[in-house]
Amino acid sequence: MHFIVFIWGFSPILGRFITADVWPLIWYRIIITIIGMFIYLKIVKQELTISKKDLLKLTGIGMIILVHWLSFYGAIKASNVSVTMVAFSTGTLFSSIIEPILYKRKIRIYEIFIGFVIMGGIALIFSIETKYWLGILLGIFAAFTSSLFSVLNGLMVKTVESHKISFYELLTAIIGYSVCLLAVGGFNEKFFSLDRDSILGLLTLSLVCTIFPFLASVDLAKYISPYTIVLAVNLETVYAIVWSIIFFHENKEVKPTFYIGVLIILGAVFLNSYLKQVTEKRINTAG
Repeated sequence: MHFIVFIWGFSPILGRFITADVWPLIWYRIIITIIGMFIYLKIVKQELTISKKDLLKLTGIGMIILVHWLSFYGAIKASNVSVTMVAFSTGTLFSSIIEPILYKRKIRIYEIFIGFVIMGGIALIFSIETKYWLGILLGIFAAFTSSLFSVLNGLMVKTVESHKISFYELLTAIIGYSVCLLAVGGFNEKFFSLDRDSILGLLTLSLVCTIFPFLASVDLAKYISPYTIVLAVNLETVYAIVWSIIFFHENKEVKPTFYIGVLIILGAVFLNSYLKQVTEKRINTAG
């Protein structure tokens, strides 16, 4: 899981290298990913037949994934990588609420507490980085949608093979997205004008940072809870901020107190991991 998160850590960096607007960025990313995934699944001879009922469910989740990507890369364009990734860390709070509801298990008080500590860190950052308010709000919404589709995939993977989930979610997302772009006249000359950096960035983003991690993360939902996946994904924040400092010197774009909020959030994430291990150990011992 941590290797997957390490790869995902490059995604926001590539998002800044790509000069294309958010709308074509997401469209090209999904198109390239779908083509690459289809070729891969055919090579390994994976069956893609699916029932209409499951296809309908995956269509809904695919739309949530689309909204997630639009929010995530919109946040990067509206602010920077560091601010976006810290806002994205609120996924732990959303997952702690969504997972118990959909999995019909008891809500763990410490998960809610940790989530609010993370929100406190976000509030601190919000108060000192007011010029990035739109990026923070979009980053938080991206965290919510990420938590939602992670939990829903955790339910779907119990009855549908993981590669089918990945393929049909992305396929329905691109169909829906293309229809919307056609309706608003989004397919114009500028949409299809990409410079070299955007082409290389999109190819890397799609083929390296999307196909394998997406397939693997859905498959992992068979063995670990969505909450644990969301928690591990928070490490993406660490990797992304480090890369953003190296490549874009973002430490000069934000105030030093920004990192106090970062430390609060990351401290809460790791405390949550510890408390979860202690709780599960007690449950296993009692059982």
